[in-house]
Amino acid sequence: MPTNTMKAIRLHEFGGSEVLRYEDAPMPELKSGEVLVRVHAAGINPPDWYLADGYKMLPPKFRPLVPLPVIPGSDVSGVVEAVATNVQGFSVGDEVFGMIRFPSYGESAAYAEYVAAPASDLARKPTDIDHVHAAGAPMSGLTAWQFLIELGHNEPNPLQPEMHRPAPLDGKTVLVNGAAGGVGHFAVQLAKWQGAHVIAVASNTQESFLREIGADEFIDYTKNTPADVAQDVDLVLDTLGGPTTGRFLRTLKRGGALFPVFPGFSDAEEAAKLGVTVSMTQVRSNGAQLAELGRLLDAGMVRVAIDSTFPLADAQKSHERAASGHIQGKIVLTVK
Repeated sequence: MPTNTMKAIRLHEFGGSEVLRYEDAPMPELKSGEVLVRVHAAGINPPDWYLADGYKMLPPKFRPLVPLPVIPGSDVSGVVEAVATNVQGFSVGDEVFGMIRFPSYGESAAYAEYVAAPASDLARKPTDIDHVHAAGAPMSGLTAWQFLIELGHNEPNPLQPEMHRPAPLDGKTVLVNGAAGGVGHFAVQLAKWQGAHVIAVASNTQESFLREIGADEFIDYTKNTPADVAQDVDLVLDTLGGPTTGRFLRTLKRGGALFPVFPGFSDAEEAAKLGVTVSMTQVRSNGAQLAELGRLLDAGMVRVAIDSTFPLADAQKSHERAASGHIQGKIVLTVK
C-alpha cells in the first residue's frame, strides 16, 4: 500500500508552464463511492492550462476561486489500489481509465501518482491498448461522443438555455475543423463509424494521418479557406470554436447544424436566416459512455493517436509542447 505522501504536480500560484511544480503531496483520502487509482499515465487537456493560468480567458467576475496548492489534470489510466466499501464493479488490481470529476475547478487532481476517483467516472481499461493510449482517450473521446453520439446526462447547459442534442450522422456529410487534434481525431472516427461522409480540416502535414483514420476528404486550411471549399455540409464540428466559428455557417445546407466546442459564437441572426442550428455542450464525466468507447478501442474501430509523452516530472515541457500547436492526437504524462 502507498505511504501518506506521493509525487505530484502542484500549483502554488497561477501563470505559465513554470508554475507546474513536481513535489511531494499528501495522498488522497478515499471517500464514499470512490476508488483509489495508482496512476500509470495522465492525459493533458486544455482545461489543465486554463487552471494553471488562473482561468484568464474568463472575465474576472466569472473566474472560479481555486484554493492553492492544487493538482491539475483529469484524464488517467492506471490500476485500482483500494476501493471504498460501498463501491461495486471494481476490485483491487483492475486496470481502469477515466475523466475524473469533470467539470470541476481544481478537484480532479490527475497529475499525480495516485488519484481518488468516483467509481462512476471510471471504466475498465481496454485490454488491447496500453496505459498511455488509454490516458489519451477520456476527455477528448467523451467530448466527441457527447457532441456527436449521445449527450448522456440531463445537467443544465452552462453554454446555452436549451439542452444540446446530437444529430443523426448516417448518410450525412460532416466537416470536422481541427481534425488532427485530440477531440478532432476522435470526431473523425466516430462520425465515420456512424456512417457519415467526413471532411477533415487541418494543416497539410496531417493529411495522410487523417485519411488513414477515415477522412473521406481533406482541406488544408493553410492553402484554402474551408468555407470557400466545402458546401452543402450537414454538420460542422468546430473543435476550435470561439469568435470566428461563424465562418462555417456558409458551408452548411439549410437545416444543418454547427457544433462549436468552445464558446464565442456571435452570429445568431445569420444562423437563423440560414436555418442553421448552433449548439454546444460541456463535456461531463461518464464511466458508462467511456466503457462504450473502450469497446470501440478494443475492437480497433477507433484508435488514440499520441503526439508525445513526457515523464510526470516534466509536466512543464508537456504544457510547452501543447502551447506550440500543430498537435497530432494527444500529449500524455507517464507515471512510474
